[in-house]
Amino acid sequence: MVAQTDTPGSSGEVSRRTAVGLLGTAGVGAVAAPLLTATPAAAAPAGAPAFHPSPDTGGAPVIQGLHLTFGKDPSSQMVVSWLTDGPVKRPRVLYGTLEHGLGSGASATTRSYTDGKSGRTVYVHHALLGRLSPGTEYLYVVSHDGATPDSGNFRTAPRDRRPLTFTSFGDQSAPQVTWTAAGAVGLDANSTPATKDIVSGVEQVAPLFHLLNGDLCYANLDVDRVRTWNNFFTNNTRSARFRPWMPAAGNHEIESANGPLGLGAFQTYFQLPSTETDDELAGLWYAFTAGSVRVIVLQNDDNCLQDGGDVYISGYSGGRQLAFLERELRAARSDRDIDWVVVAMHQVMVSSTDANGSDLGLRQKYGPLFDRYGVDLVVCGHEHNYERSLAVRGVVTGSETLTPNPVSTATDDIDTSLGTVHMVLGGGGVSGTTNQAFFKDGTGKVITAVSSTPGANGKRTSVYVKEQAVWAGVRDTDHPYGFAAFTVDPGRFPGDTTRMHVTYYNVNKPNGDLSVFENFTLHRKRSDGR
Repeated sequence: MVAQTDTPGSSGEVSRRTAVGLLGTAGVGAVAAPLLTATPAAAAPAGAPAFHPSPDTGGAPVIQGLHLTFGKDPSSQMVVSWLTDGPVKRPRVLYGTLEHGLGSGASATTRSYTDGKSGRTVYVHHALLGRLSPGTEYLYVVSHDGATPDSGNFRTAPRDRRPLTFTSFGDQSAPQVTWTAAGAVGLDANSTPATKDIVSGVEQVAPLFHLLNGDLCYANLDVDRVRTWNNFFTNNTRSARFRPWMPAAGNHEIESANGPLGLGAFQTYFQLPSTETDDELAGLWYAFTAGSVRVIVLQNDDNCLQDGGDVYISGYSGGRQLAFLERELRAARSDRDIDWVVVAMHQVMVSSTDANGSDLGLRQKYGPLFDRYGVDLVVCGHEHNYERSLAVRGVVTGSETLTPNPVSTATDDIDTSLGTVHMVLGGGGVSGTTNQAFFKDGTGKVITAVSSTPGANGKRTSVYVKEQAVWAGVRDTDHPYGFAAFTVDPGRFPGDTTRMHVTYYNVNKPNGDLSVFENFTLHRKRSDGR
């Protein structure tokens, strides 16, 4: 059961001299000396613990899983978050630039949830860093009383049209072994070495931010959900402490007995730029702007038909998410500073593999909005393979599955003012890949309904209809794992052509090295030429 609480810490400023002293000569992302000196534990009587954990002495809960997310304005705000196994005192962040030192401080707010399976409570601390300068490199140190500090660095987003790169994949899992219910050591069946290798791959690209398109760690399928989430953050902090990882919640983030929607763990671990005022819905959909790119992140279990989580929650927002989506799309397309509209979500509207299939619910609800407001790019996960569509707009006449209508056959240089390109990026590292399950006859399957009651497996059974996949563009049948990188060239003058150069990288067995599967380009006219 989830019991979320918010506990403020204490903020404070440190002098430039003190801040620089904390860094010493260790350089960016390192700390030469702790913020507070830990008091050695007194000798303990025989049979007693070696020390008594206390927030104001040595032995305080350690800092784990340091990660970043954007605030509402990515050019001036960043959220620094970390995990602990127990409550702490005065969680805080010192931050600044290499030139001026750690001259600013921010207190962190603590949220907690109690896992409904194990009864263990997790504490997550979020500090919003504000009044940052656009396109600027910052370094930061996090701590709470009695803890050894941890640190990282990041770059804020540009405020105007500047080149930038972001990356994306979905369906990652976490590299781990765990204890079985009987106490023996067992392998997590959802994990592969690629769950670790792909993080190293993202760091080789070093994007401004990363979009994680749902099914983050598959904790809902594991014996120890808390351990799986911890391993997920331990793995990803190698990148997520240096650049925001912006997540969409997928079906495997829905965990039984963790909140009214099963999404309480996800909502506790991440502080996201949500505008939703209902605590039950906060952080499940949101949007942000980086340069000339507006990114809209959705939670698709609200609008899809498929039953994929611990709890079936289709329709849970009562239309609030769809209203949010239309407001965001309308505003983005009327903004002369926004050229690119990107939607990140989990379940898919296009699939030509014999896995989950396309979802008619998403086509019915999202399709008309994507067409009306000219969405450029949709990035998804869910299918554990790589596939992308041609530019599509509208539906094939007479199609009962609302088959997306291709408006161009181009696959190398695509005008997204004509139609939307969908990319399925489900090769983040999870087992059960589906790149060998592509249909070979030019078809796909679409979920058109689900049974009214759960079947023997506890899930509502999907009803499928086959369609001609006339929208299909490129797919990778040989490689199971990979991610995409998107580099924006904003153009030079009002009304000029802006381009998004896309590279899809394979993360290869057995050593996790990268190779390029394909390059292509999206283009459109800048919005400031209207």
